[in-house]
Amino acid sequence: MAVNVVGKVDGPVAVKNVLLSVSDKTDLDVLVKGLVQACPGVRFFSTGGTHAKVAEILGADAGRLTAVSDYTGQPETQGGLVKTLDFKIYLGLLTETYNEAHQKDLARTGAVTMDLVVVNLYPFRQTILAAGVTPEQARGQIDIGGPCMIRAAAKNFLRVACLVEPADYPGFLEQLGKSGGKTAPRQRYRLARKAFAHTASYDRAIAAYLAETPFADVAPCYEIVE
Repeated sequence: MAVNVVGKVDGPVAVKNVLLSVSDKTDLDVLVKGLVQACPGVRFFSTGGTHAKVAEILGADAGRLTAVSDYTGQPETQGGLVKTLDFKIYLGLLTETYNEAHQKDLARTGAVTMDLVVVNLYPFRQTILAAGVTPEQARGQIDIGGPCMIRAAAKNFLRVACLVEPADYPGFLEQLGKSGGKTAPRQRYRLARKAFAHTASYDRAIAAYLAETPFADVAPCYEIVE
């Protein structure tokens, strides 16, 4: 298997394109308004309920916001099962600035590089702690696109910053204000560490739930068709 060996990376990266998909919308208004203030010309890409909330926050400035389905040219599947799992999204997350082939792919597809990813995951833990929750309700809260975006952004800390917790918004915005709207390598690396810890913890919770839930409890949720 061929593996890219990277020799050059970006130092400061201007935050121009932001991918947003959050279940927990705490302080989303603080983040969006802070990004608009710190990053001239910033654009937002989002889905579903997050898109609606960001449009509300931006108000008359909602021209900065693009629905992911409009960007990719693919509508969301019923139930929102597939929204962000698209080549253009992951090219924008994983592309390397000094890789000529990647730059040709961007030009060929009309994709843009994503500079900041803001994602938090479906509330799996909160769901399974609720009284009377069924295995099917728990299964519905297993996030797929969120962990994929987080992992892609965190892997490419060479260029991309990733925020997974609202508690980190104020400090991130403070740093952007000091740097003229740019992220730094050390900062992106620190956020990548937290991002991978976040997805690992999420997967451990799912694995533990499945390990502790016998199929005898799962089967009654479904009509099994032979």
